[in-house]
Amino acid sequence: MKDGVNGVALGVFVFFFLAVTVMGFLAARWRKAENEHSLDEWGLGGRSFGTWVTWFLLGGDLYTAYTFVAVPAAIYAAGAAGFFAVPYTILVYPLIFTFLPRLWSVSHRHGYVTTSDFVRGRFGSKGLSLAVAVTGILATMPYIALQLVGIQAVLDVMGVGGGENTNWFVKDLPLLIAFGVLAAYTYSSGLRAPALIAFVKDGLIYLVIAVAIIYIPIKLGGFDHIFAAADKKFTTAGAGGLVPAPAGQWTYATLALGSALALFMYPHSITATLSSKSRDVIRRNTTILPLYSLMLGLLALLGFMAIAAGVKVANGQLAIPQLFEDMFPSWFAGVAFAAIGIGALVPAAIMSIAAANLFTRNIYKDFIKPDATPKQEAQVSKLVSLLVKVGALAFVLTMDKTVAINFQLLGGIWILQTFPALVGGLFTRWFHRWALLAGWAVGMVYGTLAAYGVASPTQAHFGGSAKEIPGIGEIGYIGLTAFVLNVVVTVVGTFVLKALKAPEGVDETRPGDYTADAGDAGVEVELPPATAGSAH
Repeated sequence: MKDGVNGVALGVFVFFFLAVTVMGFLAARWRKAENEHSLDEWGLGGRSFGTWVTWFLLGGDLYTAYTFVAVPAAIYAAGAAGFFAVPYTILVYPLIFTFLPRLWSVSHRHGYVTTSDFVRGRFGSKGLSLAVAVTGILATMPYIALQLVGIQAVLDVMGVGGGENTNWFVKDLPLLIAFGVLAAYTYSSGLRAPALIAFVKDGLIYLVIAVAIIYIPIKLGGFDHIFAAADKKFTTAGAGGLVPAPAGQWTYATLALGSALALFMYPHSITATLSSKSRDVIRRNTTILPLYSLMLGLLALLGFMAIAAGVKVANGQLAIPQLFEDMFPSWFAGVAFAAIGIGALVPAAIMSIAAANLFTRNIYKDFIKPDATPKQEAQVSKLVSLLVKVGALAFVLTMDKTVAINFQLLGGIWILQTFPALVGGLFTRWFHRWALLAGWAVGMVYGTLAAYGVASPTQAHFGGSAKEIPGIGEIGYIGLTAFVLNVVVTVVGTFVLKALKAPEGVDETRPGDYTADAGDAGVEVELPPATAGSAH
């Protein structure tokens, strides 16, 4: 790592940071509605975004500082096992093509802002809705923290804030400033801010990856040398080479599948989806978003390049920023650092908005102030979005940075347990609300306790997300095991509760709601009450 501050890189970074800050505040005037005091406007951008805005917003939402920092860092540390993120993003798009348009349609017809809104309306259960909301908030918090870790990694490599012995306030001041700016323009502009900034963020990312994938291999002597150096490292370390050993293949496969099932359960993914102006926008996006998977595969190779370049860092999350500083001219290193920094700001903004919407609609309005006006909802959501960021910042400033990715993986275990209620509810009313709640509880308890028992070289607990699968004996993703238990309990519980004729709650949706488009909003046909709870 170079001594002192890289002034040129810092100057370029600050330029782009100031540019997106200005854009963030100006976004409040972009497509400004007559009545901006509602969650539809502040939290969903007026549900007005077309194909390209939604594409950049979803891309900015899903491909984050985690992508730029943690995915190549995993490959830098563990070899090809870190590529699990590539197949899971390929698996996820056919999956979401089947259910996201249905969720958009029913949410458009009934004015749902969150997944918990849909679950409450579908199953007539505030308790189940609350469980989904709390899970969403809990799972989102470490994800936001991971974005701030990405910013901090870039600042560390640029030499900003001093060394480890520097006064904590001086050391963390740059991150505090970045946090303050993020909080301010999110509060002011809502979802419009990250939607506008996402254009800059994605443009920078594509530019940096295109240059890196050509320029760095040329400097290092080609991909043959890169793969040979990486293979030598892992063979010497006793890992058997680049490819995971047979014992690790179950872990790889289950982690990829479980992560694919979980990705669009996150509140921020749904927030970006519901901001679209039509059902067709969602369908088109599920067909063009795989372009980001191509980018992700190229980005992951940077982990091998860092090995070949001889990058040595105590914290693996610094590997890629350090690679950029070592290999690029200072001015372009600044561009790369800006891509990572802005790649953290965009999703952090969307995540805080999504978590705030969940609190406002499914805790504040459902349990604290049922008669809250749209203006009061918007105000509460703005305030909660600030509190969520403060919580994430506290996590980053008080905990070891190496644990951030493990806590994000724990969030993935949690959020996967909402899949039966959300996706199952989009296709059938057969599941009983109490059985879904019991299944969720079993999955959450098992997943949390299993993850608690996993140790790593840096953590006694929550040191990873893989453990032996009961009854199989192979090491697999804890989240997927918890999900299977969740589904089993839900199915068995539903049979039992239906046999006991337990009350099922009122379904406020209709079959036509799940295929409605923007132009169909006023053509709902009332069905007889007897059909309200029918399966569809």
